Amino acid sequence: MTDPSLALDGALAAVADGEPLVHALTNDVTTNDVAQVIRHWGGLPVMSQDDREVADMVRTAAACLLNTGTLDAATEETMVAAGEAAAGADVPVVLDPVGAGATPTRDRVARRFATDLDPTLVKGNYGEVTALAGADATVRGVESVGDYPEVAETAVACAREFGAVVVASGETDVVATADAAYEVRAGDPMLGRVVGTGCMLGATLAAFGGALGDPFRAALAGTVAFGLAGEAAADGDFGAYRGPASYHTAFMDAVAGIRAADLPDPAGRVERVLDA
Repeated sequence: MTDPSLALDGALAAVADGEPLVHALTNDVTTNDVAQVIRHWGGLPVMSQDDREVADMVRTAAACLLNTGTLDAATEETMVAAGEAAAGADVPVVLDPVGAGATPTRDRVARRFATDLDPTLVKGNYGEVTALAGADATVRGVESVGDYPEVAETAVACAREFGAVVVASGETDVVATADAAYEVRAGDPMLGRVVGTGCMLGATLAAFGGALGDPFRAALAGTVAFGLAGEAAADGDFGAYRGPASYHTAFMDAVAGIRAADLPDPAGRVERVLDA
């Protein structure tokens, strides 16, 4: 494939220069982190959940993020209204079906959103993507557990069913379309010790998607950039850290401070692993 460093240069500049407005309907646990990471990449976050304005706000946005982490019945309908408004205004939707596979309610909502709201990009961990595809998954709360040796095939099946680009996050991230799957080898184990990095990845993909207008390029460049920022933070490029809390700060500073020239070389980090 094309050297991802070339795509990454342009993608980072597009987000920083374009300042895409991202309307994020996200969970109560990570609202601030989602807003901050959108802003640190260069986007503009707005987090309104007021039924009186949500459709109007979405129509002005460059992208809409729907994160189901702390969903209730009222919020479900608000997200439906947001997704329908996005579809009517041709605003790309990123769906993060947090906890899909954990309970029948989360399974139902995730499938409803993926089917009815026409997301352009779906991002979940291995278990969530597997559950959304209708295969057996083990999800405890919102965490994926167990082994998923066929996650690339599952992600492609999910992309084909819902007509979306799919990002399955894990030790090695997978970016899939209906035709192919790519492994992205970037990141650091410390990312897994901070609550909310999955939500922040979803927010990253929304910011990149809103700036680039190409869901596959946004998924690939956003996932690579996110992982390389995690590496830069772990390497101490943005200050020493002593544990998850200080690493969280270093990671946020890395997102805010990195430019393509400062990132570790992304060459060889992306590999096409499946042709469907």
